[in-house]
Amino acid sequence: MFDKLKQLGMDTAIYGISTMVGRFLNFLLIPFFTNIFAPSDYGIVQILFAYIAILNIFYVYGMDSAFLKFAAFKDAADEKDNFSTPYISVFTTSLLFSLLIVIFKDPISLKLGIPAKYDYLIYASAAIIFLDSNGVIPFLTLRLNREAKKFSIFKILNIVTNLALNLFLILVLHWGIEAILFSNIIASFVSLLLLFPTIIRNFRFKFNFSLFKRLIKFGFPYLPAGLAVMAVQVIDVPILERLTDLKTVGIYKANYKLGIFMMLFVNMFQYAWQPFFLQNAKEKNAKEMFSKVLTYFTLVGSIIVVGLSLFIADIAQIKVLGFSLIGSAYWSGLDIVPIVLFAYLINGIYVIFTAGIYIEEKSLYVPFIAGAGAIVNIIVNILLIPILNIYGAALATLAAYFVLALGYYIVTQKVYFIRYEWDKILKILIGISLSAVIYYSFSLETFYLELLLKMILFVAFIGYLYYIAVDRKEIAVIKTKLKESRGK
Repeated sequence: MFDKLKQLGMDTAIYGISTMVGRFLNFLLIPFFTNIFAPSDYGIVQILFAYIAILNIFYVYGMDSAFLKFAAFKDAADEKDNFSTPYISVFTTSLLFSLLIVIFKDPISLKLGIPAKYDYLIYASAAIIFLDSNGVIPFLTLRLNREAKKFSIFKILNIVTNLALNLFLILVLHWGIEAILFSNIIASFVSLLLLFPTIIRNFRFKFNFSLFKRLIKFGFPYLPAGLAVMAVQVIDVPILERLTDLKTVGIYKANYKLGIFMMLFVNMFQYAWQPFFLQNAKEKNAKEMFSKVLTYFTLVGSIIVVGLSLFIADIAQIKVLGFSLIGSAYWSGLDIVPIVLFAYLINGIYVIFTAGIYIEEKSLYVPFIAGAGAIVNIIVNILLIPILNIYGAALATLAAYFVLALGYYIVTQKVYFIRYEWDKILKILIGISLSAVIYYSFSLETFYLELLLKMILFVAFIGYLYYIAVDRKEIAVIKTKLKESRGK
C-alpha cells in the first residue's frame, strides 16, 4: 500500500513543482497589476474572467470527465477513437459557441456591465475560451499516459508566455487592461502548438457515434455539475459587482488570489489523485489507501492554512523597491485571506470524496450535489454581502465548499463505503480552530509582539499535530519507506 501511496506522492510532486512554479510566475502578475491598475479597472478583468470560467464548462460539456473515464479503463473503443471522438465534438461546438459570442458582442457586453470603451474585450474572451477548450482533451491524454513532465513543461511555458507578454505590452507598449486578455490568447495558442504532436499522434478523422453516445451519457451530467462547481468558484464576482461596484470586485479578487498557495496544493494533488484512484480502484487495499489519503491531505493542508493565515498580511504589505505583494489600494481586503485558505482546504477534501462516484459510475448524483453547493453560494452571497461586504462573499465560498464536501461524502459512502479516519481528522480541525481562537483573543499593539505570538502559535500547532493529531508510529513507517526508496 505504501508503495502505491509513494507513487501518488511522486506524481503529485512532479505536478506540484511545475504547478507551483507556473502558478507562482502567474502570481507575479498580481502585484504587477495591483500596483499599476486601479481597482475598478482590475475589476473589469475579473468580471470577464469569471464569465470565461463559466463558459469553459459549456464549451466542454462533460467531455473531459467522460474521456478520463473511458480512456483510463480502455473498455469503450480503441485509443484513437477514445481521443478523436471527444476532440472532434469539442472542437466543433466550441467554434460554434465562439462565433455566437462574436455575433452578439454588443448585447453581451451591455448585459455584463462592461463599459462601452472596453466592449471589444468580448472578442478576446471568445478567442480565449475557444483555444483553452481545445486543449482540454490533449492535456488529459498527457495525464493519463503519466507524461507528467511534458504536461508540466507545457503548462509552465503557457504561463511564462503570458507573463512575458503582459510585461512587454504594459511596460514597453503602454497598453491598458486589454494586454491581460491579449496575452492570454497568445499563451493559449502556444499551448495548442505544443500539444499538436499529441493531437496528431492520437487523432483520426473518424467520429464514433456509438462511443459518443456513451460519452454523452456519462459526461453530460457533469455539465450542470461543472457549471454549479464553477458557480461556486466565480459567481461571487458578478453578485459582488451587482451589489457593490467594480472597485470592490478588484479589491476582493486581488486578496482572494493570495490564497494561491493553498490552491496550488489542492491543484497539484488533484492532478495526481484522479488517475491514481482510477488506476488503483481494483486493488484489494484500495479503500484503506484512499482513507489514508484523506488523513494526510488534511494534515499537510492544515499546516499550510495555519501558517499562511498567520503571516500572509505581513508578507503582503512588505515593500520592495516601492512595490508590495498587492498594491496599497487593495490592503483593506487582507482579512478575507484566512477564510479563502480554509475554503480551499475543504475544496480539496471534497475532491477526495469524488473518487467513489467516478469508480462506481454514479455521475447522476453529481448535478444535485453541485447544484446544492451553487444554490447555497448564491443565497449566502446575497444575504451576507450587503451586511459584511467582501467578507460575506468569502464566507459564501466556504459555505458552498462545505456543502459540496458533505454531499459527495454522503453519496460516496452509500455507493463506495470507505472507513475514513475521522478521529484524526477531527483532531486536526480542532487544532486549526484553537489556533484561530487563541490568535483573535489577543490584541497586541506592537508589530514585534504580534509577530512573536504568530511564531509561537505556528510552532505550537505543529507540535499539536505531531503529538496529538497523528499516529507517530505510522509516521515512523513512512519515514522508513522513504529512506528505503532513497537507498534503491
